[in-house]
Amino acid sequence: MISFRTRRQYPRRTSVQRKNLRIATMEGVPAVMFQTLLGGQFLTGYLLYLGANSSQLGFVLAITTFVNIAQLFAAFLIQRLRSRKWTLVLFVAIHRLLWGATGLIPFLFPKPLWVTAFIILYTLAFTFNTVGGILWNSLISDIVPARVRGRYFGIRNTMLNALGTLVMYGGGMILDHEPGGRGYLILYVIVWICIAANIAMFFFYPDMPFEHSSERRFVPMLKKPLQDGAFMKATLFLGGFLFLQNLVVPLYSFVMLELLHINHQTLSLLNVAQTVFMMGSFYVWGSLNTRYGNRRLLFWTLPVIALSCLLWGLLCVLPMLAVLFAAHIVLGVGVGGFNQLAFNFMIGDTPKSERPMYMAMYAAITGVSAFFGPLLGGNISEAIQHGPEWIRIYGMQLIVGLAMIGVTMTFGRKILRAG
Repeated sequence: MISFRTRRQYPRRTSVQRKNLRIATMEGVPAVMFQTLLGGQFLTGYLLYLGANSSQLGFVLAITTFVNIAQLFAAFLIQRLRSRKWTLVLFVAIHRLLWGATGLIPFLFPKPLWVTAFIILYTLAFTFNTVGGILWNSLISDIVPARVRGRYFGIRNTMLNALGTLVMYGGGMILDHEPGGRGYLILYVIVWICIAANIAMFFFYPDMPFEHSSERRFVPMLKKPLQDGAFMKATLFLGGFLFLQNLVVPLYSFVMLELLHINHQTLSLLNVAQTVFMMGSFYVWGSLNTRYGNRRLLFWTLPVIALSCLLWGLLCVLPMLAVLFAAHIVLGVGVGGFNQLAFNFMIGDTPKSERPMYMAMYAAITGVSAFFGPLLGGNISEAIQHGPEWIRIYGMQLIVGLAMIGVTMTFGRKILRAG
């Protein structure tokens, strides 16, 4: 009798796990669709349509990372939650609705206030997203069993990025066929449908048991990651590297649209190429991750990202599109590996009971660094607008790329290779 029950319970438990993984994957489908149409080149294009300059663009691109500081308090507060799921649903819904509301700006505000209204709505949306983000990371790390985590996220990321490439190309075609306000209205109609579907999918998420921190007060809980020397050294270094990266990479679309005069469809093809190679890199980095540690592999992603910046310098001797495709392909390989391994670093190299605060500390440090990158990069771009054309187009990328190589081979070699 005991043996019989044991045999019946195992497939039932496996079935529940598979159902939960399927829900998490399906939830990502509408999410990646609206995030693609509201981010990247479309975010840049929409802000230019609203009348933003490069400084304002840099601020908007930076604000999503700066508000991650709030995750430190969110990580403390979620220890008092009875249900992570329903709090997640609430904050996710507010974030999605506020972000989607940016499409109503031309209908609700006079033109001089368009950019200001966008910045306010966008900042509010991503402030709520800081709480939703840490809740989702905490919940998904419990939903996905550790033994299949690498394989599952590799498959999920590949599927969703493949969908993202199709959406990206389709969105570019829409904007080229219907330029200006009408084109963005069509995109936002699609976005609003996807937002509604995405919020609905979160209702099906399981409410997993939560392993609380051994600490009950904020300061002792905050000290846990601060006292972890290896974690803090790696996080501080990665934060510095992201500062350099975000001086130029978020402004790629601005340079191509405003200075190189590339249309949206061509820009979509460049981003599609980046995403396709990013998907291919997931398998390669995942396979290497079975042999090498997260920090060691993170180190090897950094020169690849730096190389994507240095490749812009070839614009002076090679055809423009060939150089841009090469730069985007290399960036896709590097960023794909970085994002996958940084996530594994957060949820795999940290103690489970303290994981929310570790995640929050990583997000806060890298968020502040990534905030000042686009902000400073946008202001530098504004300051050199009357300078030589080559400096405006690829000069910053060359300088930053060399700096990235320098810090990687000095500080990065000591900190990450040691892992």
